[in-house]
Amino acid sequence: MTTFVLVSGGFTGGWAWREVAARLRRDGAEVYPVTLTGMGDRRHLAGPDTDLDTHVDDVVQVIDHIDHADGREVVLVGHCYGIFPVLGAADRRPERISRVVYVDAPMPRDGDSVLSTLPDPAVSAMVRERAAQSPDGRSVPAPAAGEREIWGNVTGVPEEGLARMVRLAAPQPLGTYASPLRLTGAAAALPSTGVFCTAAGFGIGMAQAALDSGDPRFRVLADPAVSFFELGTGHWPMFSAPEELADVLVRAAAGEGVRLTPTA
Repeated sequence: MTTFVLVSGGFTGGWAWREVAARLRRDGAEVYPVTLTGMGDRRHLAGPDTDLDTHVDDVVQVIDHIDHADGREVVLVGHCYGIFPVLGAADRRPERISRVVYVDAPMPRDGDSVLSTLPDPAVSAMVRERAAQSPDGRSVPAPAAGEREIWGNVTGVPEEGLARMVRLAAPQPLGTYASPLRLTGAAAALPSTGVFCTAAGFGIGMAQAALDSGDPRFRVLADPAVSFFELGTGHWPMFSAPEELADVLVRAAAGEGVRLTPTA
């Protein structure tokens, strides 16, 4: 039996994986959608000290409470922001992890924060300003109904899905975006899979171009333990293509996917 731990992007909680989790369970998997501190039905637990380390601890606790007497390992899945706590947890519990799956997510390194990896400093400043003007002065307000652009590319998400996102979204503690990811390298050799959601123009071809650039940061993309998939949808595939995403996660857990080799 495959065990999945699912961590979604900003403003959301375990509720975001409802359809994906149901499909995975029908296929016989054990599934743990994570709701991080301050999010979803745990939004009341956010405090002034809630930061990325808090969310890493949340994922570690889920891993530690999965009974592994039979030796089962965990497939960690991080979507967007969710990859930050996923990587932090994998670094702390590498012996429990069989694969890390990046769903339309960045590749943060030790010392990176969400805000430091944003390509446009103006966006980082806007996020901080939104938090400063929020009722508690330390949380990024959840996108309102008229702020669809904050969710990013929502291609394929039906209107009822968008309404659910707005209805259940929680403010994001600024500390989770501003504090750095702390990695020791303990999980650097774990197998991994990248899932590109191509509606925004990103795909396997861009990963190949990065590898062919010769930049040493991207050599890992040619590792035989690294694989890739594409989904022809927007940034929120758990809402826009849950069946297809679940299928990709099952195949990723089995070690399938496209492998890259340098062409230059």
